[in-house]
Amino acid sequence: MKRFFKILPAVVLVSFLALSFSTPVDKINYKCLIQLKNYTGEGAYVVISLMNPEGDYEETLYVQGKDAEWYSEISEWWKFYGKRRPDIDAISGATISGGERSINVIQIPEDKIDKGYKIRFETAVEDQEYYAKDLEFDLTQANLKGKKEGTGFIRYVRLIRQ
Repeated sequence: MKRFFKILPAVVLVSFLALSFSTPVDKINYKCLIQLKNYTGEGAYVVISLMNPEGDYEETLYVQGKDAEWYSEISEWWKFYGKRRPDIDAISGATISGGERSINVIQIPEDKIDKGYKIRFETAVEDQEYYAKDLEFDLTQANLKGKKEGTGFIRYVRLIRQ
């Protein structure tokens, strides 16, 4: 038993040092241009999420629209976010209206690219439709280039590595 108490401080110290000096996950900045289709009505809330290979939410990359009282209208994402309500660093200001575009920076974890993950864009407009998969694509090097067409309020999205 004495031997246990002699080595315990060393084990704690080694564990602390190992955790303290672990390297953080590298994230790559991408400019994300979102062009909406022409529609009438309120501005669109847009949520960009990282989906794991099993199809579950892994991380919220960006939220366009800061009025948190409407987040529950983005129902699929809310099932993930609403339970935990972690702080989201990537919340922008106002929603974007029909025909408008926004350009923002999102950070994509480098270790998730080409590993079966997906990027999902969800959109919702007050008193109109909600599109859980307005745009979803595999997170691959090839897919991070070019223009992707949406199926709901999003006309297209372009990602440009910074």
